Formats: sequence, structure tokens, C-alpha cells
Amino acid sequence: MTPEEISQAAAALLEADRTGQQIGLLSLRHPGMTLDDAYAVQAALIAAKYAEGRHKIGWKIGLTSRAMQQALNITTPDSGLLLDDMLFRSGDHVAKDRFIQPRIEAEIAFVMAAPLSGADCTRDDVIAATDHVVPALEILDTRVLRADPDTGQPRVITDTISDNAANAGIVLSAETHKINAHDLRWVGAIVSRNEVVEETGLGAGVLNDPVTSVLWLARRLAEHGQSIDAGDIVLSGSFIRPLEAPSGADIHADFGPFGSVQITFD
Repeated sequence: MTPEEISQAAAALLEADRTGQQIGLLSLRHPGMTLDDAYAVQAALIAAKYAEGRHKIGWKIGLTSRAMQQALNITTPDSGLLLDDMLFRSGDHVAKDRFIQPRIEAEIAFVMAAPLSGADCTRDDVIAATDHVVPALEILDTRVLRADPDTGQPRVITDTISDNAANAGIVLSAETHKINAHDLRWVGAIVSRNEVVEETGLGAGVLNDPVTSVLWLARRLAEHGQSIDAGDIVLSGSFIRPLEAPSGADIHADFGPFGSVQITFD
């Protein structure tokens, strides 16, 4: 994609976010679009958000489960940025029409005590840099149509990455834990919508270990001269399928001894 095409795509996504009107698939408009192109669109979108006064509070990692990677015919996760207006606390209400087509995923969030960077990062480095981990929900949304109405072609990874990895919000529990207090591979959640159990999963669904996911992010960012900063929140990836969260949905994730987190969509 040319610099002008990247700027135009980012502007279209920003307008979709403002108006709630989704745009067509960027992958159809730009058939040769690469992952680098998609991350360039994402960067331009985030730069526009910064210009509006937003600031970064962390990162999200997506497409960490084998099932989601196979569904999109990819072998790598993706990432996006968390901004200050995306943060919710457990028990909060989401205003009606705040999002377009919100969905929920259950995750383990890492809150960093120290910066983390470098292509030679190790698992021990991730553990040492983490202040605590916390039960979390990610709110997904899409400023891009899920499928083209004429051809039926679904979104692909370049559409999702461009759209800030489909990120819209993060809900944090009040319950926190030191990273070694639990085996994160065995931390799981029972996720209910309006008191009906819809999804269950274990942390091992995230690249076999959520720590591995954060390590992947640190190494990927290093390739682009970026890093995870002290104080950043890192959503390590979902271990359930995305759950639709329409108006009236009350979402509760029971993580057992690890805690719980809840959000209501008005």
C-alpha cells in the first residue's frame, strides 16, 4: 500500500469509530495488502487517536489459540494497543450504542512493573518484569464489516490488524495475583451471559502458556524498535471463543480461586 492509501484507510477506520458505521473490507479494496501494510494502517489510526488526546495504557495480543489461527489460516498471533478510554472496571456498565457489534473474550492480563524489550527476551524476563496478573475480559468490536455483503468474503487478518486488532475495551477485576501464585496454564474461566454458561476455557489455550504470549509480543515489538513499558497492561489472549454481547447482556467470568470479572451492556 502507498502512504496515501494507508492514511486513507486509517481515516476511514477513525470515521467508522466515530459514527458507528462500518466500512468495507480493506482486504478487498487492497488485494495485495500485507501484514506490514496492516500494522502501518494500525499505527496511523493510533497516531490519529493520540492527536485527539488519547494515550496508551498497554497492549493486546490476539489470535493466540490454535482454533482461531486455523480458522484464519495463519500461524502467528496479532497485536494492538490499549488506550485510556478503553478501560473498564469489574461491575461497570457499558453505555448503549458505545460499540457497534461488541463481543467478549476471557483473558489473563499482565500488569508490568518494568519495561520488557529485545529480541533475546526470555520467559524469565517476562516473569521478572511482571508486577501482577489479573482476571480480565476483552471487549472486541469491529469497525470493518465481518463479511462482504456482495461476495460473502469474511474479514481476514489484515482487516483485523488494521482495525487495531479489533480491540475496543478491557475490563479488569479488582483481584490481583503475583505471577507465580498460580500455574497460569491451569487458570480457567466459566463465562456466562445472563446467567447462562456460554463458554469455558483454560489458560493453556493461549500458546500453551500466557507467559509465552507476552514473550511473543516483546520480541515482535523489538523488531519495530518498540517495547512494553513499565505500567503497561498486557492482555495475553483469549482462551474462549468470542461471545456476542448485545444490549442487555450481563457478562460474568468466574475464574474460580483466581477471581472473577463482570460487565453489563446497557
